[in-house]
Amino acid sequence: MGSLFRSEEVCLAQLFLQSASAYSCISELGERGLLEFRDLNPNVNAFQRRFVGEVRRCEEMEKTFTFLQQELRDAGRELVPCPESPRAPLAREALRVQEQSEQLAQELREVSRNRASLRGRLWELRQYLHVLREGQRFTSLPAPLGSPSQPRALSEREPILDPSLHQHLDRKINFVTGIIHPWRVSAFERLLWRACRGYLVANFVEMPEPMEDPATGESITWVIFLISYWGEQIGQKIRKISDCFHCHVYPYPESEASRADTMSGLHSQIQDLSVVLEETEQYLAQVLDKVVLALPAWRVQVQKMKAIYLVLNQCSFDVTKKCLIAEVWCPVRDLTQVQDALRQGSYKSGSSVECFVQRIPTLESPPTLIRTNKFTAGFQSIVDAYGVASYQEVNPAPYAIITFPFIFAIMFGDVGHGLLMFLFALWMVLYENSPSLRQASNEIWLTFFEGRYLILLMGAFSIYTGFIYNECFSKATVIFPSAWSVATMANHSSWSSAYLATHPSLTLDPNITGVFQGPYPFGIDPIWSLATNHLNFLNSFKMKMSVVLGVVHMGFGVMLGVFNHVHFHQSHRLVLEFLPEMVFLLALFGYLVFLIFYKWIKFSAADSMVAPSILIHFIDMFLFTFNANNLPLYRGQVPVQNVLVVLALASVPVLLLGTPLYLCCRQRARRTAHPALAAEGEQEPLLEGQEAGNSVNATKDDVESGGHSPDVEHLDFAEIFMHQAIHTIEYCLGCVSNTASYLRLWALSLAHAQLSEVLWTMVMRQGFVGLSYVGGVVLVPVFAAFAVLTVAILLVMEGLSAFLHALRLHWVEFQNKFYVGAGYKLCPFAFAPNAWE
Repeated sequence: MGSLFRSEEVCLAQLFLQSASAYSCISELGERGLLEFRDLNPNVNAFQRRFVGEVRRCEEMEKTFTFLQQELRDAGRELVPCPESPRAPLAREALRVQEQSEQLAQELREVSRNRASLRGRLWELRQYLHVLREGQRFTSLPAPLGSPSQPRALSEREPILDPSLHQHLDRKINFVTGIIHPWRVSAFERLLWRACRGYLVANFVEMPEPMEDPATGESITWVIFLISYWGEQIGQKIRKISDCFHCHVYPYPESEASRADTMSGLHSQIQDLSVVLEETEQYLAQVLDKVVLALPAWRVQVQKMKAIYLVLNQCSFDVTKKCLIAEVWCPVRDLTQVQDALRQGSYKSGSSVECFVQRIPTLESPPTLIRTNKFTAGFQSIVDAYGVASYQEVNPAPYAIITFPFIFAIMFGDVGHGLLMFLFALWMVLYENSPSLRQASNEIWLTFFEGRYLILLMGAFSIYTGFIYNECFSKATVIFPSAWSVATMANHSSWSSAYLATHPSLTLDPNITGVFQGPYPFGIDPIWSLATNHLNFLNSFKMKMSVVLGVVHMGFGVMLGVFNHVHFHQSHRLVLEFLPEMVFLLALFGYLVFLIFYKWIKFSAADSMVAPSILIHFIDMFLFTFNANNLPLYRGQVPVQNVLVVLALASVPVLLLGTPLYLCCRQRARRTAHPALAAEGEQEPLLEGQEAGNSVNATKDDVESGGHSPDVEHLDFAEIFMHQAIHTIEYCLGCVSNTASYLRLWALSLAHAQLSEVLWTMVMRQGFVGLSYVGGVVLVPVFAAFAVLTVAILLVMEGLSAFLHALRLHWVEFQNKFYVGAGYKLCPFAFAPNAWE
């Protein structure tokens, strides 16, 4: 079968790579993504491998790239993904990339350092200029003696310091000026008062415009202070306190002429620094433009280069140290592509000796490879979430493409809801190549997008089952005329006006000719939506339908196990496992399905009142009794049921003891016939060309065991029996519990229908009460509420619930009948993601 129905044949192979062309060959293989490399040096430390120096060089370049990317992020630039994936660089190209990246990083460091220095210097000059301007206001026109000091803008109370100190006017006045953070002003002022009371005059004023804090980048309205004091010791105290509060202190010229000259010089310096800073910004922008153009390609190249050297570190050298040997898992159908890739790599490296690949036998179980596309990937992900298929085991994914949406639709059957889900999925499918949909960062949205084809089929199947249930937003639709005639019933009955007035519910008798004209052409007759026993009718229909579908689904799972037994040449399992399993399932629950269909065929609406109960017959079947009040469905029913129960019970010991006894007898016979072979372990590898469809990695014992339980021949009887006992108990009890588990189809379908009906009755129907213009206006918000609740409750919540229950039915009830899921995926070495999709 194809790779979708069963994993591909995978073989173990050796690559013989010349040292000069190994890098190019691995690069070519990485571009194609064909092989999974095995580590031939598991006991060698990562720092002791041959190419650790090259790996470190790649990591150093990655650190450089990280610095460049951080500089771009700080500058508000964004990296554009590389449109075309460049190939891994050769040795010369790698050196060129390293030199150019380090040169750009060095330029960025120098330019950024210069820019930061210029900005800091310009910030200080502007602050100094503001300090001199505000200080000029305090010192140019001194206030008269005894007058109160000018209050600062930050405080509405009287200043703490008293500037009127007449006894010190004969001394020389000195000044300390600077700026301080507004949060620290109050504490700074109090400490000055306590440390230098009576020997200073402090003035505070807000800066006219906010300035950026160089440490945090925050825009702050700094506070300028001018402190006049007497005595050198007081000045030292003030400077120490200013340092403790991280104040920026600036020199303050004593004379007004000196202050004017200083301010003029500051103006000229600020203008010069602004010009230099602008040119520095332009040069920095040019360097960043170079980084934006080169960095995406460099990152891809270095990542590929590092990946190649990590793979080369997994290889081993031959005795001559001139050839690298690698072991790989490779799909058999891709061996020719591998050889072509090695040939291309040898040609590009200029090597005169060509590299080659050679298959080798192995006793290990190969990895599982199932190729998928954008349609099958979602269904395969559902199966892989349960467990990756064992090597060449039957893959349930292609069957789940049909069964999973169908089982979901049984629980979600509604034409309107299914149509909304179908249209949503169709929109995702039509615009699946849109970058905005593919590159979204919302994880929940990406989950929906990856499963768009699954949602599309679930919506389509829900529309189909909605037509079967005849429900569209809980309302029945009349596609064909009803098979029940009320007019005929009225003409052949004694329904008078008084009778109609006292009987709000009327009964249609199918025994009257013309009242019931036969089955509805498709789905449920719409007249049942008006009947008072509508729920009872649907309960009976959906419950029996769930049992029928459940038994068919489980039986199909048991049938799929035949393909595993045949493929792995386990003919004894066909007789000792498959046959008793089918007998047990069909003798009990297959017979129940037969009774359901037989009763549907034999009894019509006319004689439905005398139809016997299937449930009572099924209970009597297990008790080996007969109920006289419950008429038999056919002649000889009781003996047939007794025989079926005996067959089901007889199949249990066959299933329990058949396989262990057979394996024990075969092992004993082999040891008796070939004692020397038994001592050597009975491992005979299959060579190339022996049998089509068998891998060279498998032994005869592996083929017979099918990879489900390797080395079965060498297990003792107790272990074999314990394994089979667990399987028997699980299967027999599972048939009972799993059949009951399928009744969730009935329960969730009923719940969905009832929720839909409640939502229509409680919300939408309220908008049809008024038929005037006011009623039309009211209908708009009512419909909006109905639409929101429909999407939130019936589509999202109910859809998720039905999805999870369908998932459980596939994982537990269906797949455990034949699927082991004990394998591991083939992870090919590939530069591009999704190599197999």
